[in-house]
Amino acid sequence: MLEINVTGQTRSDLGKKASKDIRKQGLIPCNIYGVKKGENGLPEALSFTSTFAELRKAIYTPNVYVVNLTIDGVEHKAVIKELQFHPVSDALLHVDFLEITAEKPVTVGIPVELKGLANGVRNGGRLALLVRQIKVTAVYTNIPEKLVIDVTSLELGKSIKVGDLHFEGLEFATPKEVNVCSVQMTRAARAAMAAQ
Repeated sequence: MLEINVTGQTRSDLGKKASKDIRKQGLIPCNIYGVKKGENGLPEALSFTSTFAELRKAIYTPNVYVVNLTIDGVEHKAVIKELQFHPVSDALLHVDFLEITAEKPVTVGIPVELKGLANGVRNGGRLALLVRQIKVTAVYTNIPEKLVIDVTSLELGKSIKVGDLHFEGLEFATPKEVNVCSVQMTRAARAAMAAQ
């Protein structure tokens, strides 16, 4: 997986009013949930702030990153768990990170890349990518930057489902019956078949 560095400062003021004040200063409120557990056994969040400039490189990208977070000089490895945007202005409001370790599996969405010229396209069909990301579960060291799928043998009217895929060390969290891509009939292909 690609890695990116982000720095932040811990915050003690929590709640809506405090978050609003933080945003007025040009900072983004963030939480990191991780290995640290509270008294009731639930994950405990570490609240911190970071600048939009620091976060944007990890957010506005099709890639999935391991984020090397440095919060008040303490290093954490994490992935982005959830993003909150303003419903009208689309401004970034909040980021949740999930701390990762080399032993504990994590579920993330990985971009899909199709490789090759499908047989169905040669016969007049059109290749359609139906999902841009597939969710996988694995330890972060096994997660690739993208899932490259060879479509060379894909025929006209056929599709590749998540259940047809196999990548070493990855477990698919996206349901097996979800279509990843297909070669769809075009009007020209239908006309050519009708003329035969």
